[in-house]
Amino acid sequence: MDTSDPARTTPAPPPATATAGPTAPPLPAASLRLLRAAGFVSNFDRFCITPMLLLIGTRLGVSLPTVMLAASGYFLAYGLMQPVWGLASDRLGRVRVMRISLTGAAVAALCSVTAPDATVLIVARAAAGAFFAASIAASITYIGDTVPAPVRQGPLSELMTAFALGTAVATIVAGALAHYVSWRLVFALPGLIAAYLAVALRRLPEPPRLAPGALLTPFKVVLRSRQQWYVMAVAMLEGAVLLGFSTYIAPALEAQGASATLAGAVSALYGVGSMAAAQTVKRLVGRWTPVRLIVVGGVQMAVAFGLAAASRSVPALMACTLLLGGGWSFMHSTIQSWATGLSPAARATGVAMFGLALYVGSALASAVVAGPAEHHAYQGMFLTAAALTVPLTVAAAVGRARHRS
Repeated sequence: MDTSDPARTTPAPPPATATAGPTAPPLPAASLRLLRAAGFVSNFDRFCITPMLLLIGTRLGVSLPTVMLAASGYFLAYGLMQPVWGLASDRLGRVRVMRISLTGAAVAALCSVTAPDATVLIVARAAAGAFFAASIAASITYIGDTVPAPVRQGPLSELMTAFALGTAVATIVAGALAHYVSWRLVFALPGLIAAYLAVALRRLPEPPRLAPGALLTPFKVVLRSRQQWYVMAVAMLEGAVLLGFSTYIAPALEAQGASATLAGAVSALYGVGSMAAAQTVKRLVGRWTPVRLIVVGGVQMAVAFGLAAASRSVPALMACTLLLGGGWSFMHSTIQSWATGLSPAARATGVAMFGLALYVGSALASAVVAGPAEHHAYQGMFLTAAALTVPLTVAAAVGRARHRS
């Protein structure tokens, strides 16, 4: 069988063999590199706007809450498109969906570059979020399809490292380019990479998948699972805390008089912390329980937001972003690995629904706290985030402890 043909599917195997068995071949290094590149560019595009919010608002003559709509609209579209891309992935194939979505993302990036005003920019960024939404979920699903569950968190951690690198590079490059050249150039970079990957992903073999059946069958499979609903609730809270509130670290620093370049460099430490922690998590998988990994991640997050509430100085926010990156790698990679095994018969849709909850939570949180941020009420904002970390950690740890895999 020509496995590079994304239109082909395999007959549905018995439930016990729906996931790769222990004798499955390892994921080829070339395939993992392409998956990491797709995740890298998706995260680059998603996080590059963070250190540019105030600067873009000044250039376009609009307030922070207005330009924040470009960020929260991106997150919302990113989340809402998760189930759409998940369903398409289960029916059309992981690789075909990534290539289609990256083509659209390249066009949306061009529209962002040429946006004449805030309204066009907001629409263009929402479109970019809708198209880039497929890359990370499809790459995670690809690993779920091809790597046995007992060793899956290893390559997932490799993906998380690439995602973190995208975050770090985006915030460093965006702040510097926006300050010294133009914020428009920042949006051109992920567009060019997306266009390249839309072609390069032809080399990635399409994994066998279950026959899709009726159009809405994957949704029925996923939504019948009580564990899936529980994980989605945890993901929504995690998105609000980790992605929603952390969006305001750069504006909090700029409110103290820091430049966009410095704010971007500090924000980039999130990616540095995440990359360093991801390597540690890889070594701890199998030695530490998932619950312990989650709790350690939660503690890092609570301490991080506590530091940000106590002081918005450069050293405090540097420590905050490093700890938040570490918390993401410890907690999120563990929850993500858990989510890939809940609905193996509709894995892409299950992962997509997880992503929907995560990014809807982040969009809601970033929109709700835009008003307080406009009035520089950062202390209360970060204290709220620290407090929300406690129920998040408890819910994630208890749920994972009850799940046997």
